[in-house]
Amino acid sequence: MITIKIDGRSVEAKEGTTVLENARALKIDIPTLCYHKDLSPFGACRLCTVEVKANGKWGLAASCQTVVSEGMEIRTDSEAVRESRRQAAALLYYRYPRTEAVREAARRCGVPVAEAETDGKDCILCGLCVRTCREVVGVSALRFIDRGLGRDVEEPRIEFLPDACIGCGSCAFVCPTGYVGMESLDGKRVIWNKVFKMAACNVCGRYFAPVEQLERISAMTGVPVSALMTCVSCR
Repeated sequence: MITIKIDGRSVEAKEGTTVLENARALKIDIPTLCYHKDLSPFGACRLCTVEVKANGKWGLAASCQTVVSEGMEIRTDSEAVRESRRQAAALLYYRYPRTEAVREAARRCGVPVAEAETDGKDCILCGLCVRTCREVVGVSALRFIDRGLGRDVEEPRIEFLPDACIGCGSCAFVCPTGYVGMESLDGKRVIWNKVFKMAACNVCGRYFAPVEQLERISAMTGVPVSALMTCVSCR
């Protein structure tokens, strides 16, 4: 354990943990749009900015990516922090004014939000879907496409690799804006415009998982697909 100071309060922290983790353990409210406790930090939204004292000087840093160190001092609600968060939220709101998750983040950070239709489901490039697919599901069916040499890309975007996708829906579950849609009907699931056949439970007959997902589990565990054809409720 190490000792750090958050908003003037000395606390014990585990080595290797982040500022955000320790702040939330103290019930300090820090906004985020690209963070999930079970995924690697990404630092895309910049809403979790705090001030950290290093080498005797205060500087701004993304709390989700900043690992604590012995004697570190942190401010989570200084004027510099509030202004940084306002600017990050204002930029997001400017780009995605109809997306409710962005509008709510803007409100929390003190950005005036106009009355408007809130049916926007924009991709804000938070990276949650990409990281979930890679780190939790383990198939990497999503990846970032950014500008660079040899890339004819006007704007950064997320690319879907249909041959790798197993239709589990984890990306739709973590998406904060609803951009990643998923529909299920008549024994089929549609996600990223790919159609998956759903497996029906051998006991109750309810469709419960894409066949490709069960085949993936079978390949990873050695359990025959036939032994996986029972839903959680009927096991």
